[in-house]
Amino acid sequence: MTESELNDMLKHSPDEGHRAVFDQYYNYVYAVTLRILRGTVSMSDIEECVIDTFADVMLNYDPENGGSLKAYIGTVAKRNSINMMRKSNRKSFNTVSIDSDDFGEIVSGTNVEHTAENRNVSEALINAVKALGEPDSIIIIQKYFYDRKSSEIGKIVGLSPIAVRARTSRAMKKLKNILADFC
Repeated sequence: MTESELNDMLKHSPDEGHRAVFDQYYNYVYAVTLRILRGTVSMSDIEECVIDTFADVMLNYDPENGGSLKAYIGTVAKRNSINMMRKSNRKSFNTVSIDSDDFGEIVSGTNVEHTAENRNVSEALINAVKALGEPDSIIIIQKYFYDRKSSEIGKIVGLSPIAVRARTSRAMKKLKNILADFC
């Protein structure tokens, strides 16, 4: 079923439309959620996050908006998964009672140096991708962050899939040079 058919169904019969959206995108949402949360939370938490994603979509998606339903669902799934991971990480920190006379050394599971280095690398990468300019930056983000195919990206930026692949190749070479200057 196409997105336009799903949007029409959501407009005319919301209950049937929500069921069709669930049936069509369950595997997609589960894959996005699993990729982000694997190894950090239990499988029941992952399933809960998937259900929360569909609840958010059903409550907040406006079929009149005209945006991409799949992109909206993917974004909601990603954000819900990241929020669940953050909550899980907050719960996993060790706590020490204030009433205790012996505080000892509080050890964090976080490697501050590694975290700071990752943040610097992430910022450099984002700045390098932005420096590519449009449409190359859009193509790189859609290809490697959203894992979209060349045909899907071509529809977004108004290019043929062949042109998208060629621009991706050239943009990756530019990106390599920009990042080599950084390092």
